[in-house]
Formats: sequence, C-alpha cells, structure tokens
Amino acid sequence: MAHPSQLGFQDAASPVMEELLHFHDHALMIVFMISTLVLYIIVAMVSTSLTNKYILDSQEIEIIWTILPAVVLILIALPSLRILYLMDEINDPHLTIKALGHQWYWSYEYTDYEELGFDSYMIPTQDLTPGQFRLLETDHRMVVPSESPVRVLVTAEDVLHSWAVPALGVKMDAVPGRLNQTAFIASRPGVFYGQCSEICGANHSFMPIVVEAVPLQHFENWSSLMLEDA
Repeated sequence: MAHPSQLGFQDAASPVMEELLHFHDHALMIVFMISTLVLYIIVAMVSTSLTNKYILDSQEIEIIWTILPAVVLILIALPSLRILYLMDEINDPHLTIKALGHQWYWSYEYTDYEELGFDSYMIPTQDLTPGQFRLLETDHRMVVPSESPVRVLVTAEDVLHSWAVPALGVKMDAVPGRLNQTAFIASRPGVFYGQCSEICGANHSFMPIVVEAVPLQHFENWSSLMLEDA
C-alpha cells in the first residue's frame, strides 16, 4: 500500500497494473526528453549571440518539427490503446462479485453463491487494533482467490460512487440504475486497500475498500464458513 512521502505508484498486484506502470515509465521518459530538448533550445537561444540567415526560413526544420511531434504522439497512443483494450477484456471469470455503493459503505454479493453477501463498514478509529490502518480498515473484507480472474459488477443505491483499488489497477464508477463491470487478477496473496473515488457526500472519506486475496483453498474454506454463518 501507499506510504508517507511516496512519489510513485503502489507496487502492482495485478497484470494490468504492471502494464500501467510500464506505460507510465514509458510516457515519463518521453516527457523528460521533450523537456530537455525545450530547455536546451531556450538556453541556446538566450545565451548565444550567433546568427544564421538560414534559421529564419528553413523548410527542413519545419518538416522536422511537424513530423517529430506526430511520431511522439504515435509512440504514446499505441501502447495506451493496447492497455485500454486489455482493461476492458473480461474472459471467463472464475468468480463474480457485485459491489453496491451506499452512503457511506459498500455491500458485496457473491453471485455464484445463493446466500453469500455482506455489508462492509469502516472500522472507527477508537476500535482499531494495533497494526490496522486508520480510515482504511473495514469490518468485512472482500475476499477473492489469488491468480484467478474476478469480475466485479459495480453499481450504487443512492448517489455516484467509485470503486477503486490502486494496487490492482481497478477503478469503476458506481452509478445508480446502471451496472458497470470491471475485472482483475490478483497476482499474489495480500491485502489491498482502496477508497471511494467519487465525491458522494459528507462521509465520502469514510467508505474504504479492502480486497483480501488468498489461495484458492483458503477462499473455499472462507466461503464455506460464511455460508454456515448465514
């Protein structure tokens, strides 16, 4: 998860997030090169007193500074479009979960099971145990099997919300009356935190999301226990 003074993204916990990190680094290098070139030109123009009559009218330079930006845009656009299509791809999910946003908590329904669903509320600061994170812990975590494709159907009951978990590269708006879907694969077991990412009222900051990825056998044991309790 994020830590104080962190400059970059969180460590990737899904293949899509790894692709997003690589694209971020790719785009950042292009920005650095453009910035360096512009800075060099500014310094050269300010500091030198040399003149060249051909600089005032040069077809070659105009061709270069027209084609070069087009090439740069293509180098950014093609990887970007590839990742957009990857993020939209949902192939044979092993598990489907419906995430329902409320003011101000989340409800989860495991639609592959008949009676498996629960509400997920933030744990108040005074009830936290040592090692738990303030404003991020919930009383019920969304438990998923690791290394398995999971589809999340996202909607809301009252106002706009947004279901977002940065480490998994997932962010999807929850719109009343509309069912949006997204998918992810947790690359490794772990606990991944997120928060509602759409201003939704007075307690917008107090409806965190906690996704716990566990091995498949542990997930089956957990689902059996939840069904027995229900």
